[in-house]
Amino acid sequence: MARRRATPGTGSNARMLRERTSAYGTPDLRCLAGVAPFVVVGGLATRLYMPERMTLDTDILVLTEDRDRVEAALCAAGCKRRGSLAIGGSTWTLKNQRPLDLLSMEAPWAHEAVNSPVTGEDGLPYVRLPYLVLMKLASGRLQDLADIGRMLGAAAAPALRAVRRVVARYRPQDADDLESLINLGRLER
Repeated sequence: MARRRATPGTGSNARMLRERTSAYGTPDLRCLAGVAPFVVVGGLATRLYMPERMTLDTDILVLTEDRDRVEAALCAAGCKRRGSLAIGGSTWTLKNQRPLDLLSMEAPWAHEAVNSPVTGEDGLPYVRLPYLVLMKLASGRLQDLADIGRMLGAAAAPALRAVRRVVARYRPQDADDLESLINLGRLER
């Protein structure tokens, strides 16, 4: 269906999308400096790898062993805990009233993801593309699958090799779906 309906070049102007600045801004996470390693994940992290899309919250990933220390730092900074997340972690409201989801994981790849961040222009640690793809494949939500297609449809060959390598290692059952998403993303360009 996508091949039949896609008309390359009919979407938003690619140059305009690249030049667009962040509508969300940079979340203030200074209270976590030195507490424990973390990386920004979710919709906010996608802006490193594709044209920005609107997101209303900040998602960060920490190792499960560090969650209590990070939650204590958020409390000490005046952030309000709102509840637990079914996937592991908690949800918060930052002092500026923006929502924060604190995801905690013990997955075999989580140590690699948290300890090898990419530093964004805003100075925050962001998750590397292969691990962001893993998280979005595991979620399986339509928005996450669309994000994967958009990120990988524009990705260079070395980035695609890195993603394929990590997916083959940690989620081999998703290898065929990954290739489909890459192809769909290329059709969108």
